[in-house]
Amino acid sequence: MKSFDLSGRVAVVTGGNGGIGLGMARGLAAAGAKVVVAGRNPAKSAAAAKELGGIAITVDLLKESDCKKLIQETARQMGRLDILVNNAGINIRKQPQEYSMAEYHEVMNTNLTSAFHCSQLAYAEMKKAGGGKIINIGSMMSIFGASFTTPYASSKGGIVQMSRAMACAWAKDNIQVNSVLPGWIDTDLTRRARTDVAGLHERVLARTPAGRWGEPGDFAGIAVFLASAASDFLTGTAIAVDGGYSVQG
Repeated sequence: MKSFDLSGRVAVVTGGNGGIGLGMARGLAAAGAKVVVAGRNPAKSAAAAKELGGIAITVDLLKESDCKKLIQETARQMGRLDILVNNAGINIRKQPQEYSMAEYHEVMNTNLTSAFHCSQLAYAEMKKAGGGKIINIGSMMSIFGASFTTPYASSKGGIVQMSRAMACAWAKDNIQVNSVLPGWIDTDLTRRARTDVAGLHERVLARTPAGRWGEPGDFAGIAVFLASAASDFLTGTAIAVDGGYSVQG
């Protein structure tokens, strides 16, 4: 369908060299977008970019200068910026009283502050292009609580509210901003969680109606939808992609 065609569009995916980010990047590339893979690991990003037929830009999004570099280099090398997927994220699992302030700020700055700054910088390029799409990656922890995710949950709850505020601010510029809330997805991050949290695997399977963990490829479709003209009248939403986990009582 033409409304899902991303030919001629340029998409930046932070953390796009693995996991959910790569799953989304593959969907965007398959729909015709030129993908810019942003990440800290040059070799991993280069491999992903080669697969996708795009380019890689090595950045540390904890640095404001690197956020600026990412958007400027994308515009310089690709000529425009239409789609931004703020996917880069980390988690440190501890009880609330055990975090150092350095750990708290590392999680918040990686997951939330970098998304704000990249979106803020992307705004001018998208406005110049006549519109754009920002897809912010939240989490089921945007709506649920867990004892071992205080800064992570704070950052992901913030993603949802930030997306809503940006959606209100930038609708007049034809920029749609939405959140995706992944459930339990089989990635490097959650494989560590299964080691750290006893019984997690069994509890996830028991609660998820789909009866399985999600896979990065499950995010290709939602990425294309939210990046395309098919979602032009959809903004400020938070869409769970979780196999039904969040609808269970």
